Amino acid sequence: MKVAKDLVAASATPMVLGILTEGESYGYAILRRINELSGGELDWTEGLLYPLLHRLERLGYVESSWQTVTGERKRKYYRITDKGLAELAEQRRQWDTVVDALKEVWRDRVPLTVNPLESGA
Repeated sequence: MKVAKDLVAASATPMVLGILTEGESYGYAILRRINELSGGELDWTEGLLYPLLHRLERLGYVESSWQTVTGERKRKYYRITDKGLAELAEQRRQWDTVVDALKEVWRDRVPLTVNPLESGA
């Protein structure tokens, strides 16, 4: 299954901010975590993540610092700010509203899978 680009875009900010509540992290680790959380269904690219991180930093939702781990190259680590935590709380309220509405609309009306042979396709 491929998740639609507009859904990925809409969920990107709360996804990254939520991951950063687990602790500071760097780009590649964030990409791995997204893949892990989605069971491999969300396969983000660096081209999606880094512009988002830069925007979140401009907005004051995250801060970054360069760190060097012994034996590894220098990495830019990101951490969520108090402003980012407030934004995440607001995004969560909005997503809860959307998810609740979708659950109500879909309740026993829309099958999770469609058998093409049964649908006449």
